[in-house]
Amino acid sequence: MTERAMSSADRSMLLVQLGGLYGIWLREVKRALRDRGQLVGGISRPILWVLILGIGLNPYFRGEVYGEVTFVVPFTYLQFIFPAVVALNIMYTSVQSAVSVIWDREFGFLREVLVSPMSRGMILLGKVLGGATVAVVHGCLVLLLARFADVPLTWPDVFRALGLMALLAFALTSLGVVIANRVRSFAGFGVFSNAVILPLYFTSSSIFPLDPALTRAQTRVVYPEWLVTLVEWNPLTYAVDALRGVLINYNQFDPMLGVSVMVMAAIVLFAVALLDFRRA
Repeated sequence: MTERAMSSADRSMLLVQLGGLYGIWLREVKRALRDRGQLVGGISRPILWVLILGIGLNPYFRGEVYGEVTFVVPFTYLQFIFPAVVALNIMYTSVQSAVSVIWDREFGFLREVLVSPMSRGMILLGKVLGGATVAVVHGCLVLLLARFADVPLTWPDVFRALGLMALLAFALTSLGVVIANRVRSFAGFGVFSNAVILPLYFTSSSIFPLDPALTRAQTRVVYPEWLVTLVEWNPLTYAVDALRGVLINYNQFDPMLGVSVMVMAAIVLFAVALLDFRRA
């Protein structure tokens, strides 16, 4: 075979892979957009969190005193949890979108796709990108409430936030696929995914801040040591913090740490998902 013929065959195979990738991505997006339950949840969840939790706890957020140290976060509670609600909407949508792996396995679609010329890596990438796209859309539904939450957003802020949201959505959708590869039933997936989502979210400094006015040693005195450890070791802590830095200009950690953690989480979780997917 000549070099020209080989390059032509390579281009044809690449087009097949990209075409299949687009087809799987589009199928995932269309299926999610037709699911009214997901859409209702994507709208109602942030409204409940912003209206009920944000407004309800707002009067209690400022003015706690630890000895001579007064900790007052320079934001209302509504503003403080707003980036965390963006992350929450992305979390639920990303992980739940991976239920399509169980659905496709149950009804034989996955088997048909696996015998196609597409590589398993491209098949998985299409599914993860599809779920991540829908999750970013659901995150954008929360951004529509920014004016109500008194969070002033500029277009550069929105674009930076979209980049962080895409990274977070990719990592969490990969996590959902990892769960779906280990849990073979719809009911089991729902129970197990919630058992993962809720602890991750509540130990990510999403609804309460670690006081930056305190040293590390003081923090472990004020808060239970086990709780501080969970917050510090939770990757979602740094994702939420990165979103806060972009949306309300408030960081508890180095701003680049959140980006680095999300990139690493996306790579590791996708690699684990791919390893499981190849064994399926």
